[in-house]
Amino acid sequence: MIVTLYTRAGCHLCEVARGVVEQVASGRAEVELVDIDTDPRLVERYTVRVPVVAVDGREIAEYEVDAAQLDAALAG
Repeated sequence: MIVTLYTRAGCHLCEVARGVVEQVASGRAEVELVDIDTDPRLVERYTVRVPVVAVDGREIAEYEVDAAQLDAALAG
């Protein structure tokens, strides 16, 4: 299982989301951090919606990441 966190530099909510993702996913899933500013297509897609969390490619949260919601997504 892969948890992808779409983020960008200077984004306070992204740092908060990273903490939640790393805590909840620890030992349960691989965590992939993606800086949207490195890919023009991602900038176009997400613009100001970051942070966005996806589990195995399915977006489950944007702006704020709820630990219980991520836990449920990881549980299947």
